[in-house]
Amino acid sequence: MTTATPEAPSSEASEEHTPITVTLKILRFNPEVDSEPHWESYDVPAQRTDRLLNLLFYVKDYLDGTFSFRRSCAHGVCGSDAMQINGINRLACKVLMKDLLEKDGKKTVISIAPIKGLTTLKDLYVDMDPFFEAYRAIKPYLITYGNEPSRERIQSQADRDRFDDTTKCILCACCTSSCPVYWNDGSYFGPAAIVNAHRFIFDSRDDGAEERLDILNDGEGVWRCRTTFNCTDACPRGIQVTKAIQEVKRALLFKRV
Repeated sequence: MTTATPEAPSSEASEEHTPITVTLKILRFNPEVDSEPHWESYDVPAQRTDRLLNLLFYVKDYLDGTFSFRRSCAHGVCGSDAMQINGINRLACKVLMKDLLEKDGKKTVISIAPIKGLTTLKDLYVDMDPFFEAYRAIKPYLITYGNEPSRERIQSQADRDRFDDTTKCILCACCTSSCPVYWNDGSYFGPAAIVNAHRFIFDSRDDGAEERLDILNDGEGVWRCRTTFNCTDACPRGIQVTKAIQEVKRALLFKRV
């Protein structure tokens, strides 16, 4: 009777589980003691398969309990842990270490800072109130008039496809806080608010398109967009944000939804 000899793990598989040490360079700010933000560095053990969020937990749990950041579901759905990672707006729970590691064994240093355009309350924790005020202002809910229907409001697949892309928004603010116009003037509605207006403006069951278009026709509405595509590049859900904004502009120009 012969027994099978277990195969040796491949070099690639063993590399995945080899512990490494990376340096997190985090922009810290505590309004109770700091006059302005400052950088602090932490050496953190990690594996290639770790999410960056795991490393942030390590800093808070083992190195500095005063470190503050938002997080919730940790699966890229809640949008809570949006931050600048190496200068790019991303969700910490969706970023894998293997995509950030330096090549040829060089030391990896990852810079982490709060998203821009919103007031930093503490460390990576920003004031989201202005962001949600803009979101609420565009009436992000179905508006209907007349008598309540006696049966389900039927919608064709084509009608549903018309706004499918903009239903994916998780309100993480990655797009809005990547917008240069929003950085310079926080009164601009911002990409996320316009994306959520788009979701209802082009919904065949909704009767509130004209109301929302009037709101976005304001001086702080869609006409402030400079089509830099920062918002599209930053969206962790892959929404064609700039395209949605242009479609709202065309609807205003031609009064056609």
